[in-house]
Amino acid sequence: MNREVSIAACASYDPEEAEAALRAVLAPIGGLDFVEPGMRVAVKLNLVAAMKPESAATVHPALICALTRLLRERGAEVVLGDSPGGLYNAAALHRVYEICGVRAAEEYGAELNEDFSQVEVEYPEGKLARSFPYTGWLRKADAIIDFCKLKSHGMMGMTCAVKNFFGSVPGTRKPEYHYRYPKAEDFAQVLVDLCEYSAPRLCICDAVIGMEGNGPTQGRPRRIGCLLASKSAHALDLAAAELIGLKPEQVPTLRAAVARGLVPAKVEELELRGELEPFRQPDFETVPAQSSVVFLRFGSGKLGRAVDAVAKSILTPFPKLEESACVGCGKCAATCPAKAITMVKKRPRIDRKRCIHCFCCQEFCPKGAMRPGRHWLARVLGR
Repeated sequence: MNREVSIAACASYDPEEAEAALRAVLAPIGGLDFVEPGMRVAVKLNLVAAMKPESAATVHPALICALTRLLRERGAEVVLGDSPGGLYNAAALHRVYEICGVRAAEEYGAELNEDFSQVEVEYPEGKLARSFPYTGWLRKADAIIDFCKLKSHGMMGMTCAVKNFFGSVPGTRKPEYHYRYPKAEDFAQVLVDLCEYSAPRLCICDAVIGMEGNGPTQGRPRRIGCLLASKSAHALDLAAAELIGLKPEQVPTLRAAVARGLVPAKVEELELRGELEPFRQPDFETVPAQSSVVFLRFGSGKLGRAVDAVAKSILTPFPKLEESACVGCGKCAATCPAKAITMVKKRPRIDRKRCIHCFCCQEFCPKGAMRPGRHWLARVLGR
């Protein structure tokens, strides 16, 4: 179990400061020591959607360029990519590369992924995902670097290093995984399986400006002011959760990793290279994940099961429409894996009985009109 996590200050995305901070965060853990001349290194970015860098939804291009320069210094071939939700083809990804500013890295020798093949892989060691579709470009790499963004998330509470590997599943195949694994604890196990199969040699988190609130795409940019790095995605996630005020039990992927013995149960058990304290955000607005709901147990008898069901219905977050922000585009209905949303008079209507609480509608709403909602009693209890 690797427990090392490095933290370094990075106050802005100024190119010189970004590169200096990246060198500083990697040095204590020997971050790029594994890179040899001629090695093909795939940098798995978080490019969740075609959004401009200032939205704080994706890894900032200044950091991508800096990492490219460092890898090229060591003689590596660098390929950058991701598989956001939706079509996984040249036309869709070119638009993402352009709007997210990733093309700037080509100037420093990076290659933007143009291999949109997918392969079916077997992973018998997986807890739930023992076979799954996988993006071909990652399979062809000699090593993978996980470059993620620290953001709130409707279903998982937080998206960081482990959640980033859902982008290893081709975009059009993602809905079937939400539908097959609607429970947060099961979906989290799948994410951990994907991460463990990918076996990143290094994980880096852009926490210079993260995203709070209605994340991972329509939240508010929030200055945190640091970079995190680790050779363990789970250790990095544990440190990142601590920064934004989340405990491991509040993040389903961390709960799963702790149970598997992949990460300590407490941040105090990490080997920190640097200080977390200067970058803590005690009032960071997160979305209550479903982990605290699905593990409620009031007994195995009829009464216990009934109370458990009522508690779950009250405490489980749900997608809720903000009427004033909706433009009637219908993307929520198109992306819903459970087909729980229909458009009525250009407004989405959610069938609560069919809704699986995956928050795909919230994640991909271009106007942020879908938001995580909570029962009034859950809000009272939360206080």
